[in-house]
Amino acid sequence: MHRPRAVVTNRAFTQTLDLLSPHCDLHANHGDEPWPRPELLRRAADAHGLLAFMPDCIDEAFLEHCAGLKVIACALKGYDNFDIAACTRRGIWVSIVPDLLTEPTAELAVGLAIGLGRHVAGSDRRAREGTFAGWRPTFYGRSLDGSCVAIIGAGRVGRAIARKLAGFDCELLMVDASSSAPAPSNARYAELAEALSRAQFVFLAVPLDAGTLHMVDAAWLTSLRPGALLVNPARGSVVVESAIADALRDGQLGGYAADVFECEDWARADRPEGIEPRLLAMPQQTLFTTHIGSAVREVRAAIEYDAAVNLLEGLRGERPHGAINDPVRRRP
Repeated sequence: MHRPRAVVTNRAFTQTLDLLSPHCDLHANHGDEPWPRPELLRRAADAHGLLAFMPDCIDEAFLEHCAGLKVIACALKGYDNFDIAACTRRGIWVSIVPDLLTEPTAELAVGLAIGLGRHVAGSDRRAREGTFAGWRPTFYGRSLDGSCVAIIGAGRVGRAIARKLAGFDCELLMVDASSSAPAPSNARYAELAEALSRAQFVFLAVPLDAGTLHMVDAAWLTSLRPGALLVNPARGSVVVESAIADALRDGQLGGYAADVFECEDWARADRPEGIEPRLLAMPQQTLFTTHIGSAVREVRAAIEYDAAVNLLEGLRGERPHGAINDPVRRRP
């Protein structure tokens, strides 16, 4: 029997490749940039398994070219760039790694809030200009300590953010009408209107789906407490970046920090090519990182390894332990 053929779409840790190579005819991307779509399609055309990453977009058109696929193992948590229904119809397992990204993403979210509120990036730039001569009455900002904080979403990441805020003396409001779990001990549930009108810091911790696409629009931002700081470690298209820029310009929003951007949401046919230019031109009011929420070396290695185990399970004809679908027709 021929060995299955597997494709690793983006650069992976050596231990991930070492796990896969004894069991697969392995073709891996060793560069820092994802393969262009035509190149990925060429390499995946006769593949049985795919180890996929955030830059990948798997849709019906992609699957048409990959008739032999049995499993797509995603080294990620959010799968909005993957057409799960199309994979299910074609008998393809899709798996994710739901837990390992949670804590580092929450950690970065709190770091972004501190960095934005305390003007860390601007102060760093000032120190490097060569004119710093000691303390001046500048860069006065806002502290999490003593603030009212709202977390929109009470899933894994939202609750992890709440845990990490336990050491701050802040009033913590959580908004999630779909959650039946008790609020963390240092928080209480609140209606969205109350949370937005009172909070000085607002964290977004929701997945990207039909209900949250462009949730944070002009009307939503109008409901905010004037001057509030907004932190987005979730998905870029949860917000309308142009509306964020308008709210910053008008003073309704005091600052915006993000690790994610609309241009990354590959499944959107209308996604922009880059970050909203006006946001990039507002360094005093914004703080951005390059989707590094899970970019802790040990965490990324563990995520990839778990995804590789999912891949091997699917190739063996087993249900991957991280499967999120139940294919209607499983290929022999």
